[in-house]
Amino acid sequence: MAGRIPQDFINDLLERVDIAEVIGARLELKRAGREFKALCPFHNEKTPSFHVIPDKGFYHCFGCGANGTALSFLLEQERMPFQEAIGYLAGLAGVEVPEEAAAAPRDERRGLLYDIVDRADRWFRLQLAQHPKRATAVDYLRKRGVDGQAAKTFGIGFAPPGRSGLLEALGTDDTQRALMLQAGLIGQADDGRFYDRFRDRIIFPIRDQRGRPIAFGGRILGDGQPKYLNSPESPLFHKGRELYGFWECRNAVRDPERVLLVEGYMDVVGLAQGGVPEACASLGTAATRDHLEKLFRLAPEVVFCFDGDAAGLRAAWKAARTALEVLEDGRGLRLLFLPDGEDPDTLIRKEGAEAFRARIASATPFSEYLFSELARELDLGSLDGRARLAHLARPMLERIPGRLVKTLMMRRLAELAQMPVADLERIYAHPAADAMAGAQDHASEREYPDPHWVPDERHGPVARPQTQRRRVRLSREDIATALLLRRTDFAEEVAEGDLDRLAALEAAGDRQGVRLLRALVAQLHAQPELPAAVLISAWLGTPEHDRLRQLITGAGLPAKELAEGERARLQFQEILAMLLAEASQQRQRELIAKIRAREASAEEHAEYFALKRASAGVGVASKPPPPV
Repeated sequence: MAGRIPQDFINDLLERVDIAEVIGARLELKRAGREFKALCPFHNEKTPSFHVIPDKGFYHCFGCGANGTALSFLLEQERMPFQEAIGYLAGLAGVEVPEEAAAAPRDERRGLLYDIVDRADRWFRLQLAQHPKRATAVDYLRKRGVDGQAAKTFGIGFAPPGRSGLLEALGTDDTQRALMLQAGLIGQADDGRFYDRFRDRIIFPIRDQRGRPIAFGGRILGDGQPKYLNSPESPLFHKGRELYGFWECRNAVRDPERVLLVEGYMDVVGLAQGGVPEACASLGTAATRDHLEKLFRLAPEVVFCFDGDAAGLRAAWKAARTALEVLEDGRGLRLLFLPDGEDPDTLIRKEGAEAFRARIASATPFSEYLFSELARELDLGSLDGRARLAHLARPMLERIPGRLVKTLMMRRLAELAQMPVADLERIYAHPAADAMAGAQDHASEREYPDPHWVPDERHGPVARPQTQRRRVRLSREDIATALLLRRTDFAEEVAEGDLDRLAALEAAGDRQGVRLLRALVAQLHAQPELPAAVLISAWLGTPEHDRLRQLITGAGLPAKELAEGERARLQFQEILAMLLAEASQQRQRELIAKIRAREASAEEHAEYFALKRASAGVGVASKPPPPV
């Protein structure tokens, strides 16, 4: 960061970061509608007059007049040097800080990308109004109950049939075609020719928090595939961060009590037209932490809305596990399961807004759903069943940052397990109580027969060699690897970011099992259909291959430790959660050592703060480590 930091980058950075998160890490913020209030740090007061407005990205004190952005807060209140403050915010946003010379063309190009996507948005809307073949699109929207006002509100358009309609309209030269390609508006065939990415589709613009179109979703007209098509990721669009309908929802409802997360574009449009405008949709991906943080900035309660079929149940469980990490105190979460064959769009047209809101009001609370899922195949009438429930719940509850939420859920778990909450808390507080992973740190020792045992004649004859036992080290990662080799589809439970986080364990010492587990998962991400026997062949001729072969065949392994069926997936998930928690602690130790030695960068300060906040169970009142 030796050069001057471009202003366009700073403006974009302030759009990306959540000012409530930055200031809330240093002050105790309390929600007041769509804003937050706190005692002003710039003057002494007894009644809060300091307001943080996330939607606008600034703060203002009505007592002393102090105001500014997240950057000015760090400069004036924290006394951070300018470049350190920029680096800190960039670390939170996960972006690199450019220098002026390199960044000016990049910033200019970003503006050109916004322009080309905006022009495409206007062109799609024009086709819905004027194209000779628009009748098919208009008929489809009418059948789905979409009126003209709803189409206008959501900016719905039409991509006509043909390979080059948009290309011919906007791609007038090489520069424009390059921009269209980078924005995901067109594709390029193997022969080098360009073509429209969206053809014969209803078009739904995806907007950023300023309302600017940054990408599109398209629904096929007819029987083609894929049924739904999204823009690819681009410098403007990241599907793990954006939500369809977020901007429209925020403009339609001021200070909503709750917001719905649904699965499709038409669900959002149908609900809004039917009188329930407080809904957004994820973009063809499972809900991410960024999605949920964004929704909780809009409302204190989020309601997941799922189909009641098997796919919906799987999606609900995946979303619930993601939600654990954002359950701060003051936030609520419910799950609404719809009747088979229904989606929000069809149901609100059948029942009306009042009946649909009644369904929302009676949605299942998160805690009730979590414990019922964990106990689904357990006999809570037996001691073993209750012990198993407490064991399964532990890695889930440890991921919850809200102290009050975690405490209340611990009490509920204690009721279900029929044991004093103090006993449960004491057991959870000691890693040695981890019954599955063992008595010490990351590994356990299990006694089981050694299938390769040979009597040692120096010690005389042994009558029963098959009962000779030795203590063999069996780590958490070994159990996870054994499960993965039996069910390679479990790799989908491990996010790309999780692989990076687990690297902290690999770097910390002799954790060969972690390295193997990471490599196997990475390979399965690239080739999901790869059979396990082929998967391990990459280690042929190495000691690791013998170990993997033992894990895949189960030779000498304590089978009772490996769950079966869907319980195996849950066991894999809980081991993964334990490994990630251990990796987080290891990384925190590395970072705090660098901070104390004054060797940590601004990005590493930000990383430490984020890890501490996620793992220590603190909310907006938490503070970063003091400077040394």
